[in-house]
Amino acid sequence: MSDPSPVTPADGSTGPASEGSPAKRPDMVTIADVARHAGVAVSTVSYVLSGKRAISATTRERVLTSVRKLGYHPNAGARALASRRANVIALVLPLRSGMHLPVLMQFATSVVTTARRFDHDVLLVTADDGPSELRRIAASAMVDGLILMDVEMDDPRVPLLRRLERPSVLIGFPADATGLTCVDLDFYQAGQVCVEHLGRLGHRRIALLGAPSVVYERGTGFARRTRSGFVETAERLGLHAVAQPCEENLDSVRQELAGLFEREPELSGLVVHNEAAVGQVLAALPTLGRGVPRDISVVAICPDEVAERASPPLTSVLIPAEEVGQRAVTLLMEKLAGTPVPEGTLLDPRLTVRASTSAPALSPTGS
Repeated sequence: MSDPSPVTPADGSTGPASEGSPAKRPDMVTIADVARHAGVAVSTVSYVLSGKRAISATTRERVLTSVRKLGYHPNAGARALASRRANVIALVLPLRSGMHLPVLMQFATSVVTTARRFDHDVLLVTADDGPSELRRIAASAMVDGLILMDVEMDDPRVPLLRRLERPSVLIGFPADATGLTCVDLDFYQAGQVCVEHLGRLGHRRIALLGAPSVVYERGTGFARRTRSGFVETAERLGLHAVAQPCEENLDSVRQELAGLFEREPELSGLVVHNEAAVGQVLAALPTLGRGVPRDISVVAICPDEVAERASPPLTSVLIPAEEVGQRAVTLLMEKLAGTPVPEGTLLDPRLTVRASTSAPALSPTGS
């Protein structure tokens, strides 16, 4: 098929516009400017940019050279109308009490950077309005799909997600994930590997300091699953284990630890699943006469940078925020393309042994 006929520019020339023409700001350059600069019809520029029609290599290169020289960027609204896509995805991240913002931002950053690789922008939705917020977003032409975080076991947004025409991916698992696309760390197994590590070292009495109480009260999936993995694995191994929520300020942490040691004087292993409280726990333990790991071994479920900065560096199970965010976006893009995807993707936990765990002393004070 031959190229559409070239047009004669307004200045009477029959080729590309003069290099000496006054330059426009890139945000003011139009498709007509590109056509005039390249000496072709506007339709030819459109075909080159959309790939909807075969254009000769010579003409295509001339058009793309003009696009680069003029700094032309197709209008986002026009692209959306042409493709029926907004090239935007929504990240629904309600900001609720008990959530640790630095870790949440690691997830958000991963979603944003991965979306850009797919030529998509991200609309961050932080309102805690449940299904009504999703309904509002989905009813508009603002986004092509949704990624949801802070998923609860009985999440009120789930029934609506199953009915929405727009595709979605959840970072987290509700109790019933049928008909949904979910991705997350296997938090049940994360609790399990922490207990198994302490058990192998010889610890017989262990405790879990988990998320703040409000997180359990909401029924947040990752917190509930970690606790279940911890408790059930300890029972299977014949270990004495207790699990309790943990608030995030130093005074509360110290009081919780003091009460824990009073009730469990022979406690020798501690798992912390509360990124905001990790530093507070390590600061409080020496004030209660417990050295790490001489008197008590500590394992954390947290990002590597939190574990590595601690003193001593913490044995930890990584929260793989970057990988989870990448997987979530990739799954959503596959759904947008009509590619079948698995309903559930669970990432295996990875335990890294550092200086905070060792075999237990003969008594909790090391005497």
